[in-house]
Amino acid sequence: MFYEDNENLTIMTYTLNSGIKGTVPLSNKQIQEWIECYRTDAKFITAIGKEFFGLNPELVADFKVHNRFSNYAEVLKPVGNRQAESDNTEQLSKAYEENRVYFKVDCKCGTTYTTYSQYYTTKWYCSKCNEIVFLDKKKGKVATDKGDAWYMTNKYYVARD
Repeated sequence: MFYEDNENLTIMTYTLNSGIKGTVPLSNKQIQEWIECYRTDAKFITAIGKEFFGLNPELVADFKVHNRFSNYAEVLKPVGNRQAESDNTEQLSKAYEENRVYFKVDCKCGTTYTTYSQYYTTKWYCSKCNEIVFLDKKKGKVATDKGDAWYMTNKYYVARD
């Protein structure tokens, strides 16, 4: 399941059963492998550049594969309920919301948006062009409509410690 051709990556957006959304850039082959893992409830592990990415399909409510060349996005949702409703779902969802780290992405392709992660990170992938943007620690946090967010860009050189 490891594939290292990162030339033509497409963004896949997924939503966990807890409501948390995530994005990951994948090649066509990686997307096919993910779909097969999703159908068979097998854990998905793949290489993206020099990093590894893993996703448990049992925890994924739905996902979209965004076509780079049009506004079309394929949405796949499970038939029936993949996970029984529990009393802890609401508490878990609130706990994740409280621990969100917000990032303002300002890419050289012209895309600007605010996103979040459960973890502090020093790099991100632009959702439009898949280019890496880096955390500008000198600029620090900036005001957004979602509150203060760490500023990430690739419009100029960002010193990385």
